[in-house]
Amino acid sequence: MGIAMSILAIDMGTGTQDILIFDSAQPVENSLQMIMPSATEIAAGRIRRATKKGRPVLLTGVTMGGGPCHWALEDHLRAGGTAFATPEAARTFDDDLSAVAGMGVTVVSEDEARGLKAHAVRVEMRDLDLAAIRRSLAAFDVDGRFDGLALACLDHGAAPPGYSDRLFRFEHLRRVVAAGNDLRSFAYLPDEVPQYLTRARTMLACASAEGGSASGGDEGIPTVFLDTGPAAALGALQDPQVAGQGQQFLLNLGNMHALAFHLRGTHIYSLYEHHTGEVTGEQLEDFSERLMAGTLAHEDVFDSKGHGVFYADQPKSRRPFVAVTGPQRGKLRGSRLQPYFAVPHGDMMISGCFGLTWAFAEKHRQHREEIISALGLDRSLVAA
Repeated sequence: MGIAMSILAIDMGTGTQDILIFDSAQPVENSLQMIMPSATEIAAGRIRRATKKGRPVLLTGVTMGGGPCHWALEDHLRAGGTAFATPEAARTFDDDLSAVAGMGVTVVSEDEARGLKAHAVRVEMRDLDLAAIRRSLAAFDVDGRFDGLALACLDHGAAPPGYSDRLFRFEHLRRVVAAGNDLRSFAYLPDEVPQYLTRARTMLACASAEGGSASGGDEGIPTVFLDTGPAAALGALQDPQVAGQGQQFLLNLGNMHALAFHLRGTHIYSLYEHHTGEVTGEQLEDFSERLMAGTLAHEDVFDSKGHGVFYADQPKSRRPFVAVTGPQRGKLRGSRLQPYFAVPHGDMMISGCFGLTWAFAEKHRQHREEIISALGLDRSLVAA
């Protein structure tokens, strides 16, 4: 066995941020965890409170995930409210700043923002707040220093002006699978993250800025980044009922996105991605059955406000074991798919964090054996 590792894993979703403190010296079931409101929900709440008070809002900070904070800002503007945003914060809502201005937001410089702080409610935009996490842990006398950091979010990427965000996002997924055809190919070291994944790069930059405190003075703390969908799939594969199957069809139903993989372990046969709020349980059944059969077309998903479909390989069987995870998994309760509700290490809500921990082991090989052993992973899954 190697040196014991403590890893802070943070899976930033739309509704929640799921936080796990993995300690390879302890049973994984004893890992400390928190399920807290997501960064975008926190920002949305602050904007809504400003709206109720009739106050202007000043958005500062960096690019982060949209969704709830975007909707709250639109409501604020519709209610006659005033909004200002620095360029980096404004890119949360659109990479094209002219489009943000078109919403009714005044984009201001950092210097101009400093002059507005006394008159507006300041909302700092960022996906990662390690200081807040450490304060929460300190309240329970938990050490806030870690040997490693594993981060996840869903990044649509900075699409060129006029280009579909949905298509740009799916082209990223397709490109990764075509090049590596393995769930673990979605894991990146900080310097490997593509330039166009601006949200991911900003999240990692926030971690780097706070790295000294997070690592007890060592700014070289090992870090890994992983997309939320593959993270959830890698987590679900840690459920023995899922891992023991010849083929798996894993469906992660997040609060905003639904991502399905037809797999043999970590090997990817096909996938589709959609917006969870845009599909019914019946549509999920239909899309999933047709993906397994090899008859689901990219246009079927994209034209229904989803992202797309990609076939990477031909499976030997069209009848994989169906498993579902994610906070919206109730959409498939009682489904004709007869899905198994995956519970890796006894906990569904932090599937992504368990997947992040596995990804950390794959990208930091000096710690791989220690982490893999502590997770008790099926050796047939990690042989590659």
